[in-house]
Amino acid sequence: MADSDTSTVKRLLYVRALRGFADGCISILLPVYLHALGMAPVEIGVIATATLAGSGAMVLWTGMRATHFQARTLLLAASLLMAATGFGFALAPGFWPLLLVAVVGTLNPSSGDVSVFLPIEHALLTQSGQARERTALFARYSLTGTLSAAAGALAAGAPAFISTATGMASVTALQCMFVLYGAAGLAAVAIYRGLPARPRAAAKAAPSPLRQSRRHVYTLAALFSLDAFGGGLLVQSLLALWLFQQFQLSVAAAGTIFACCGLLAALSYLAAVRLADRFGLINTMVFTHLPSSLLLIAIPFAPSLTVAVLLLFVRSALSQMDVPTRSSYVMAIVPPEERAAAASITSVPRSLAAAASPVLAGYLLGISPFGWPLVMAGGLKITYDVLLYVLFKDVRPPEEGVGKQT
Repeated sequence: MADSDTSTVKRLLYVRALRGFADGCISILLPVYLHALGMAPVEIGVIATATLAGSGAMVLWTGMRATHFQARTLLLAASLLMAATGFGFALAPGFWPLLLVAVVGTLNPSSGDVSVFLPIEHALLTQSGQARERTALFARYSLTGTLSAAAGALAAGAPAFISTATGMASVTALQCMFVLYGAAGLAAVAIYRGLPARPRAAAKAAPSPLRQSRRHVYTLAALFSLDAFGGGLLVQSLLALWLFQQFQLSVAAAGTIFACCGLLAALSYLAAVRLADRFGLINTMVFTHLPSSLLLIAIPFAPSLTVAVLLLFVRSALSQMDVPTRSSYVMAIVPPEERAAAASITSVPRSLAAAASPVLAGYLLGISPFGWPLVMAGGLKITYDVLLYVLFKDVRPPEEGVGKQT
C-alpha cells in the first residue's frame, strides 16, 4: 500500500473512531434526554425515525453526486453538519425544533453506521488497498467503529455521575453530551483537512451513476431494505428503552451491557475475515446472521434479565459478522467508477427503509412491555438471510473465482 493510501486509511479510521464514540454514547442518551424533556415513547420513536429518514436522503444524494465533487470536500461538509447537529440538539427548545434538527442532521439512534460519511469512506477505503486486502480493511474499519461505540456506550453514564457529583441539572448534563458530539464533528473537520488532493471519487465518471452493476445493486438494495426495516425495530435507543421498561435498568447498567455487546461484535469482525477467506463472503454473511436472528426472537421470552442479557451477548457475537463482509462484497462486484453510488444505494436502506420502524417499535412498546419489536425484527431478518443466499450464492467477487452471473 502506498504512503498516501496508508495516510488516507489512517484518517478514515480516526474519524470512524470519533463518530463511533459519539454515536455509541448518544444512541443510549437520546431516549433518556427526550424523556427528560417530557416526550412520550411515540414522540421518541418519531424523532428516531426522522434521524434515519434524513440520514438516508443525505446518503443517497451524496452517493449519486459523488462523481461531481472531491471526496475531501464531501467529507468536510459532512463533518461540519455533524458539528451543527450536536450543537443544535443541545440548544433546540422543544419537539418540533428537535425534529427539524433530526431530519437535516447526522444523529444516529442505531448502533450501526447510517451516516452521510459512509459512501465516500467506503469508496476511498476500497481504492486504498488490493482486492485481497479489501475485506481486512473493512474489518478494521468496522472494528474501529464498534470498539469506539462500546467506549461511547460506557460514557453514557457520565451525565448521571456529573449531575450527582456537581449538583448540575440532569437535563443540562445531558445537553453537555450533545455539545461533545458537536465537538467530535469539529475534530473530524481537522482530520479530514489533511486528506491529500486526489481525483474525484470515481476515476472516470460514468454516464449514469450505475450502469454495469445496476441489477445486482438494486437487488441487494431491496434485500438490505428488508433487513434494515427489521433492524429499525431494535435500534439501540429503543432496545435500551425496552430494557428500561422491562427490567427497570439504569442508564449506567444499559451502557455497560451495550459496551459488552460492542466488544463481542468487534471480536467477531476479526473472525469474519478468516471465515470469508475460507467459506466466501456470502456464506459468511448468511450463516452467521441467521442464528443471530433466531436468538433475537428468543430474547423477549427470557425469564430474567440475566438470560436476556446472555442471549443478547451471544447474538452480538454473531450478528455483526456480515458488516465488513457485506461492505466488501458490494465493493467487489461493482466497477471502481460505480462504487460510491453502489455504497450509497445499498446503504440508504439502513436509514430510509428503517425509518418507519422506530415509530412502530415505539408504539408497540407504549402498549405492551413484551418486546414484540424484537420478535418481528427476527422474522424479517431470517427472511432476508434466506433470500440473500438464494439470489447471490453464485455471484462471487473476483478473488473467489467467477461464479454464475445473473
